[in-house]
Amino acid sequence: MARVLGIDYGTIRVGLAVTDPMQMIANGLTTVSNTEAIPYIVDYVNREEVECVAIGLPKSLSNEVTQATQEVEKFIQRLRHALPTLPIHKIDERFTSKIASASILASGVKKEKRKDKGLIDEVSATIILQSYLEQKENRK
Repeated sequence: MARVLGIDYGTIRVGLAVTDPMQMIANGLTTVSNTEAIPYIVDYVNREEVECVAIGLPKSLSNEVTQATQEVEKFIQRLRHALPTLPIHKIDERFTSKIASASILASGVKKEKRKDKGLIDEVSATIILQSYLEQKENRK
């Protein structure tokens, strides 16, 4: 099997997570700047066998499209242009940043490290990826 890449897109930073080759466990990979995201992802996909991408799609609490949703859609278009054969799955990402912050706090990370927004983005990408894996398992 191949890995699945999880993405938490932001206008400043992009959090990335990846599964193991058996697609059992989602782990944080890194956080890159928005401008470096597509080249980084293309390089990663060229080095590792990646089956698909799961990207968080932000919506309002009432499930409406927001400005952030439109930014993610633009990013998805650029990613599809760079990697046209790689399937991209959109995952509801409402509350992932809050869940990520709570997870970091519960893990005992020191206060200074908890302020690291890059860490929050990476953990958010991991939560998005884990959500994709759970949805995939439930479809079986």
